[in-house]
Amino acid sequence: MSSNISLKHINKLAIPALISGISEPILSITDTAIVGNITVNAVESLAAVGIVGTFLSMLIWILGQTRSAISAIVSQYFGANNIVAVKNLPAQAIFIITSLSLLIIVSTYPFASQIFKLYNASGLILDYSIVYYKIRVFGFPFTLFTIAVFGTFRGLQNTYYPMIVAIIGASVNIILDVVLVYGISGYIAPMNIEGAAYASVIAQLLMALCSGYYLLKKTNIPLLPTFPFNKEINRFIIMIFNLFIRTLALNITLYFATRFATGYGKNYIAAYTIAINLWFLGAFVIDGYAGAGNIMSGRLFGAKQYKNLVTLNKKLIKIGGLVGITLTCIGFLIYKPIGILFTKEPEVLEQFYDVFWIVLLMQPICAIAFIFDGIFKGLGKMSTLRNVLLLATFLVFIPILYSLDYFNFKLKGIFIALTFWMIARALPLFINFRKRFIPLAKNN
Repeated sequence: MSSNISLKHINKLAIPALISGISEPILSITDTAIVGNITVNAVESLAAVGIVGTFLSMLIWILGQTRSAISAIVSQYFGANNIVAVKNLPAQAIFIITSLSLLIIVSTYPFASQIFKLYNASGLILDYSIVYYKIRVFGFPFTLFTIAVFGTFRGLQNTYYPMIVAIIGASVNIILDVVLVYGISGYIAPMNIEGAAYASVIAQLLMALCSGYYLLKKTNIPLLPTFPFNKEINRFIIMIFNLFIRTLALNITLYFATRFATGYGKNYIAAYTIAINLWFLGAFVIDGYAGAGNIMSGRLFGAKQYKNLVTLNKKLIKIGGLVGITLTCIGFLIYKPIGILFTKEPEVLEQFYDVFWIVLLMQPICAIAFIFDGIFKGLGKMSTLRNVLLLATFLVFIPILYSLDYFNFKLKGIFIALTFWMIARALPLFINFRKRFIPLAKNN
């Protein structure tokens, strides 16, 4: 089994993973940019997209953890040269997760109004949130299917086909957003926020179809589930449970952030929507290298190559830090134009520019945290990730958020709290990795 951990090999995995990883934030950012420039109730529509996007991201991140679990197990068996032993696991995982997604649609669709009231949405913002969600939610199973297939490809050390699928989906979404939101004179009437929702669902369906096609044509992994369950299904479910708790904590953070921003007023939640979506974009750019860490650490751990694992970790930290600093510099260079891209409303832009600098300064910290997230997912150490995020959310983020809200920091308080939250995620993982694997590397 190859022990290649060169920069060239890392980039070969990371760059396609980066491109495929940004497909979901591109869907959200496209909706944000297009909807933010419509001529009818743009601020309210933008706020609705932000609120619904936060809720859908919560659902996707909770159930989308199948990607990490599948990738960890498959990559470890790949490293041990025994991939045949888990050949039927991906199909079983996809069956479980898509079944759960259908249950979530049934259980949330009738209660959309009550759900978004919890985010402080009211009036026209609430009405738009309900309309947008009741269309977007039907893309949920397709997204989870695609994510699970991407996890299988990652486990097989292949990020090329997920990249192709992501490019197709993002391109289609952008085209459909423009056509359906703004309309084509004499042919298609403008659908405004509903058009953005339909564009996303169609793109998600297309990505699912393409993912299934590539998995069947380019691998020996079946899509039709067979039983009895694979021997690794229990470990898979435990991983999913730990990641579920972890992601729940993550989304409690985003829930409180969105709820506070909405409570400050429509201009604040609109500005927050732009800023948080750009933060997500930066996170997913860095996630390309976190994905490489996920893929390669699982393989090296499965092959018991601990010395190479430690070397990989050092390289990825350097690369992640450099990527984070680069994103910060680029953000400051386009500070003013990027805001105008999303909205022309002066009140919204004022609030956005007041906090965007914090988002940019966070990027190197985020890079280190995400790199360690990827490595620990590849190692299958989901319980460690769970515990770290629980502590970061409940002992760091929420107390800081409430304290800064008391002193009327508003949006600044939200993003300062998020910065400390990221520090609290990165530092314990850094210490844990060194304590656990440096002794093993010395004896390797």
